[in-house]
Amino acid sequence: MSDVLHGSQPRILVVDDEEHITELVAMGLGYQGFDVERASTGRQALDAVVRQAPDLIVLDVMLPDLDGFEVARRLRRDEGSATRVPIIFLTARDSTQDKIEGLRLGSDDYVTKPFSIEELIERVKAVLRRSSGMGPGETRLVFADLELDDETMDVWRDGRLIELTLTEYKLLRYLLANARRVLTRDQILEEVWDYSFAGNASVLETYISYLRQKVDATDPPLIHTVRGVGYTLRLPR
Repeated sequence: MSDVLHGSQPRILVVDDEEHITELVAMGLGYQGFDVERASTGRQALDAVVRQAPDLIVLDVMLPDLDGFEVARRLRRDEGSATRVPIIFLTARDSTQDKIEGLRLGSDDYVTKPFSIEELIERVKAVLRRSSGMGPGETRLVFADLELDDETMDVWRDGRLIELTLTEYKLLRYLLANARRVLTRDQILEEVWDYSFAGNASVLETYISYLRQKVDATDPPLIHTVRGVGYTLRLPR
């Protein structure tokens, strides 16, 4: 039985037109106690979801009929927030633009080929924990492929653990809790440093630089300067 969730076996739909890949992934997940269904086209995947919604979809982008991005668009269009199925893209398309597109479509992770089956299994487990609201997932803030756990004070980007100082953590947490919002320098200084004046803006700029070196070492960049105003955490436009 899987050590991710107790009770019924989580159902995983694996979609890829390369049979050796679906066989490898199905075998690896099967050993971990998952119930795996396979599909080789986008339409087969959509039909499988209609028959019985899986707990998670591992979805290739380059499929012979509908590509994986289109499959994800149709799924997100037709489902409500209460029935949202987590998606992990598994693809050879590794450009930053492709990754941004996947994240914009509401994917929960983006794994590029060639890949480690062990790493993919761990990512499946992590996404299921997060989506089920079990364990540390209840205290997590998530935006795109950036995750922050308030309970353990751990931060991950694209599955990679990032080491932060306490101040860097507080700054990132404030940006992440207000993702897509433009925060003024004064707002950030008051929240993170308890400064009610702008005389220490250079401190903020220094720590933003530290965060970018650590968080945005992975594409796409998420921390953006809004000239004359402050900063925001969002996907590139």
